[in-house]
Amino acid sequence: MSLSPNLQGAVYMTVAMAGFTVNDAITKFVSEEMNPAQIMLVRGLFACVFVGLLAWRRGALADLRLALQPMVGLRVAAEVFATVTFLAALAHLPIANVSAVLQALPLAVTMGAALVFGEGVGWRRWLAIAAGFAGVLVIVRPGFEGFSLYSLLALASVFFCAVRDLATKRIPQHVPTLLVSTMTTLVIMLTGGLLLQPFGGWTPMSGQSFGLLALASVLLLIGYQAIITAMRMGEISFIAPFRYTSLLSSIMLGLVIFGDVPDLAMIVGALVIVMSGLYTLYRERVVGPRRPAAESTGPAMEPDGI
Repeated sequence: MSLSPNLQGAVYMTVAMAGFTVNDAITKFVSEEMNPAQIMLVRGLFACVFVGLLAWRRGALADLRLALQPMVGLRVAAEVFATVTFLAALAHLPIANVSAVLQALPLAVTMGAALVFGEGVGWRRWLAIAAGFAGVLVIVRPGFEGFSLYSLLALASVFFCAVRDLATKRIPQHVPTLLVSTMTTLVIMLTGGLLLQPFGGWTPMSGQSFGLLALASVLLLIGYQAIITAMRMGEISFIAPFRYTSLLSSIMLGLVIFGDVPDLAMIVGALVIVMSGLYTLYRERVVGPRRPAAESTGPAMEPDGI
């Protein structure tokens, strides 16, 4: 018996989230051996090869002048800052905590769409956004025992990812997505090279770490393709909530690989964020076609450079 388009899309979304989460776990694992800039450089090199070849095969590199669009530049700049802050947070925090904070991205995009683009957001969604960020504060715990400055970097990554997604909405339709992705990965790689010395210089890599970063790049590419397929198969409002399966995956991987046991604050905060996000998606389905939170579930759940 064949699955309906919505269920097929949900399966692809779940596969994509698993790919992204395993990629995060690999990145966190190798961060014990090298600094974030080196990860950006090596991962960026693999990503440039894989994404560049795909873009070339599909003719997305035929007119490189399209990459000079101002919104493309803003998106790439936001991506650089999102990548640096995400990697720094991931290296020092439990993977589940970082993943939980990143779940606030659709709420941040909804808020940004209202403040920057004037898109209509009713009082119910504003309450959901406020509740979601209250959940983030529960996880971050500013001023309490267990607070880490690296939690603020995770929150900063959410901000830069929201800027990236809002800029993406303003990139002209005739600019190929793969061209944008290729330019992003190229700039991420070059930024890693520029930051290498300030971050402590090059650390000799083991064959294991080299292979793991190559595998992470492949998983990331699979995740991108799976999420694009998911969003084209069924209704966004049905498929988008399955993005939250990444939180379950990150909790399991953090427990099995790193021995991180989620505390009560993390669990409560994550539940508040997820429930707020789900309600926001529901309201956007009810009120009309403009769905910034649902549309943020695109081929960029996290920084592209990760």
